[in-house]
Amino acid sequence: MTHRMTLLILQLAVILIMTRFFGWFASKKLRQPEVLGEMAAGMLIGPFLLGAVPIGLLEGPLFPLQAGEIPVSPELYGIAVLGSIVLLFISGLETDVKTFLKFSGKGSAVGLGGVILPLIIGSAAAVVLLPGVSSMTHPAALFLGVISTATSIGITARILSEKRSISSPEGVTVLSAAVLDDVLSIVLLAVAAGLAGAAGTADWGEIAAIAAKAFGFWIICSALGIILAPKITRGMKRFESLTMTASVSLGISLLLAGLAELSGLAMIIGAYITGLSFSQTDVGQEIHERMRGLHNFLVPVFFCVMGMMVDFTALAGIWQFGLIFAVLAMIGKFVGSAVPALLVGFNMRGAVRIGSGMLPRGEVTLIIASVGLASGAIGNDLFAVAIMTMLLASVAAPPLLMASLSGGKPGYTREIGREQADSVSIELSFPSERTAEFLLQEVLKAFRTEGFFVQQADHHSGLFTLRKEETAVSVHREGMTVAVHTRRDQEPFVRLLMVEELLKLKDFLTGLGAMKSPDMMGADLVMGMFALEQAGKESASRKQQTDKESEDDGNDQPSGEQNNSDSSG
Repeated sequence: MTHRMTLLILQLAVILIMTRFFGWFASKKLRQPEVLGEMAAGMLIGPFLLGAVPIGLLEGPLFPLQAGEIPVSPELYGIAVLGSIVLLFISGLETDVKTFLKFSGKGSAVGLGGVILPLIIGSAAAVVLLPGVSSMTHPAALFLGVISTATSIGITARILSEKRSISSPEGVTVLSAAVLDDVLSIVLLAVAAGLAGAAGTADWGEIAAIAAKAFGFWIICSALGIILAPKITRGMKRFESLTMTASVSLGISLLLAGLAELSGLAMIIGAYITGLSFSQTDVGQEIHERMRGLHNFLVPVFFCVMGMMVDFTALAGIWQFGLIFAVLAMIGKFVGSAVPALLVGFNMRGAVRIGSGMLPRGEVTLIIASVGLASGAIGNDLFAVAIMTMLLASVAAPPLLMASLSGGKPGYTREIGREQADSVSIELSFPSERTAEFLLQEVLKAFRTEGFFVQQADHHSGLFTLRKEETAVSVHREGMTVAVHTRRDQEPFVRLLMVEELLKLKDFLTGLGAMKSPDMMGADLVMGMFALEQAGKESASRKQQTDKESEDDGNDQPSGEQNNSDSSG
């Protein structure tokens, strides 16, 4: 047992170090999401590559290959599962329920099309190209179909912000549709997970029963959560500890995740519902902030372990199917999103932008694949196919989206143009990055006060998207510049809000200016240090003098007593 725990500690140490470096390289040098770098780190150090090399001190490899579908140790996989629960809990906290419940027709059409067509194409591809899969209701076909549906909005949001298009009709539509995509993908995962234990092909009656259970669990728990979460947070405020509130909310997330698993559904369903419920409370943002440290520790472990599960030998025999499947999944996502965009009033250019923006895959795809692997619905070969699909889509989407946004021509018809005003950009430059970051945080606080839902595009960038009903704003800090992108009809409100924050910043700086200059304060501190040292020396000198006088008095006393005795005699 001691050896296994020591091995686990060493594994976590190597994972955390490698994911940090690889994630930084992917983000800063390759301009790709950190998750791709963290997965690449897992592939490199996992049991199918360097992790299998024996190390003399350990009397074996650092990541020994385990028997069964999961190639890593149960302890390490358990920590990865905990990371996936934290990830979906935070994703729920970042979901704006009001926006989700008030979708415009355009966002709903694009979101539904971006789920239905990829689901059909992904499942059909498995039936046509995979031996042993004879029906679209086969668990493997269902999982591959669900894997084709998920969307990662982080890459798209970053590009839209850089092109100042996040508040454009295409940008707002993609953001709203991506929320719907994630919710539907998670619910479909619940159905697929419920069918994973079926032997072979499930009949439509069984599918209907499991789908009803999944949707019932989702609707009932979501409704109860949205009703009870504010009451829970009000009760927790009596303890006057937001850290305690965040810990209890995470505990509820784990509890609901366990109940979902016991109900035959996936754990992440319960975690996402809990985050969704607490996102609507007045402490939702505070809970999110206090989960950041746990997220930064556990979530990279999850992505790295997902990379470790890629068996290159298994992929060697199925890479042709993987490449075909990845291309079909991307076509299904692109067409499924672009065609509804055309039908609701976008022109061809706008439809291409929306289809490209819906292409990237990310966290939800990985979680769906890991659940399928753990349940036995798919093997290591199809898991590797899912990873290939995610990587190819995430790499192909940015250049396609950038090309479609070039030229600056509108992507909507005249009718939509009358509904949606042109996008404008407001930029402010500051003398230092620290000043720019200070103003950014103050502006975000002001938007939250006005009822906006603030979401960071990814956890390591300075890009934030802000939504309130049909209004979308993006705020981005790049070095010493803070840029705000919004619609022209919202420009006066945004400018007024920023003026108020600048006046507050001016008052703050004026207060600092009324203080002593930093040089004078520094001189006072240094002089105080020397004065303290001098006072210490004087105190020591006085103590020595006192000790000496006491010693002299002690030496004189016996002599005096002797003289008195002689006189008496």
